[in-house]
Amino acid sequence: MKKQFKVLPKLAALSLLAAFAAPAMAQQAGDNVVNAGWAHIGLHQSSEELKVGGNTIPGTGASVDNADTLIVQFTHFFTDNIALTTDLGVPPTMKLNGAGPVLQGLGQIGTAKLWSPAIVLKYYFGESTSTFRPYVGAGLSYVWYSDIKLNSGLTNLLGAVAAGNPNAQTTASLSSNLVPVANAGFAYNFDKNWSANLSFSYVPLKTKADLTTQTANGPVHSTTKLTLDPLVSVLTIGYKF
Repeated sequence: MKKQFKVLPKLAALSLLAAFAAPAMAQQAGDNVVNAGWAHIGLHQSSEELKVGGNTIPGTGASVDNADTLIVQFTHFFTDNIALTTDLGVPPTMKLNGAGPVLQGLGQIGTAKLWSPAIVLKYYFGESTSTFRPYVGAGLSYVWYSDIKLNSGLTNLLGAVAAGNPNAQTTASLSSNLVPVANAGFAYNFDKNWSANLSFSYVPLKTKADLTTQTANGPVHSTTKLTLDPLVSVLTIGYKF
């Protein structure tokens, strides 16, 4: 009888160790994962010179500041290795600055909120039990802008050039785009439910700005093209259910 009492604790300890040693299912077919965290939008940009009424104004240009925002991602695993992720985020306010000898002195010339939801198909390497799982992906993002505001320095300049009246009203629009997304990253699984995720996405993005100034002879359009080409860095914590 005494031997039995001595053996039982040992068996219990071995069972507990075996439970911890057993691989936890990290991501497998049918799983859903919600991630939330931080996204940094780093721009690799350039701009064309501004055209007012079709006439190019030498020495004009623009640049956009990098931005940070919160992001939420929802991922569904169709197999142990193939998953589809939907990216949604709080639209960051992008700040537009004047560039070139003519516009640089104006400083910030406008702001706009950037919306860029995306869907990305990913391939996860390794097994469903792997702690570290790198992945690559490709997808699409639809990019548009809202709450576009121009600062008075730019509107006064456009009013003077286009209408001979610094107080002439000028409004702005930015073109929407459906653009490809290239993605790579990795998930690190703490246990069967919780994980950390680091990824990088490259988006080839160009935007046309159309500034419309009202004059006595009708509207005058000022246009330029901005190449933004953001590299988006994302760090999140995920929960699988």
